[in-house]
Amino acid sequence: MPFAERRRQILEKAAEFFAEYGLTGQTRSLAQACGISQRLLYRFFPTKAALLDEVYEEAILGPFEAVWFAQLSNRSRPVEERLNRFYRDYFTTVLTRRWMRLFLHASLAESRMAPRYIGSIIVRLLETIVEEVAHEQNVALPQSQPLVHELGWTLHGAISHLAIRKHLYNASQTVPEQTVIALHIRAYLAGFEGMVAGLEAAPKTRLQPPAA
Repeated sequence: MPFAERRRQILEKAAEFFAEYGLTGQTRSLAQACGISQRLLYRFFPTKAALLDEVYEEAILGPFEAVWFAQLSNRSRPVEERLNRFYRDYFTTVLTRRWMRLFLHASLAESRMAPRYIGSIIVRLLETIVEEVAHEQNVALPQSQPLVHELGWTLHGAISHLAIRKHLYNASQTVPEQTVIALHIRAYLAGFEGMVAGLEAAPKTRLQPPAA
């Protein structure tokens, strides 16, 4: 088998393996699951840390589509429509069983996977969502970026918890996921002005991107 194809197969199996057994899973067991020797595994990935970095890039960061930022910022469509479209796609593309388990294991292991993802993707996502809702509702945002992030987490956390209920709790769900997502978005938009009321407001200006 060509080197690149075999490497791709190992990386795919590694994502599944670590999602099931956590980041402390041994490379010897992973090699057995791949049907290869541990020595051969290290020919493709010289260290476990290098393998985990690749798993992060492919399995955690990889599913997120950059075009979603442009779609969320497209003010030719109502923000409710944009949010529904995004979170339906995000729920089915990113918040899968494997992704959720891998992200949870990474968080429990205190690895850099979860903080890297939040810092590189989620912070920008929260700021985009809050800014777009504030613009449509003509609401001035607080000066504090941490407060802005908390406004965003109010919605994003609710959608993420829906995925936790589905993939981690195995909770019985009879209401279609798209309906639940729409309910959360509608409630968020209805209460947005009330959440911001009383916070220290600032002139509506575009938020600065987070430091690299």
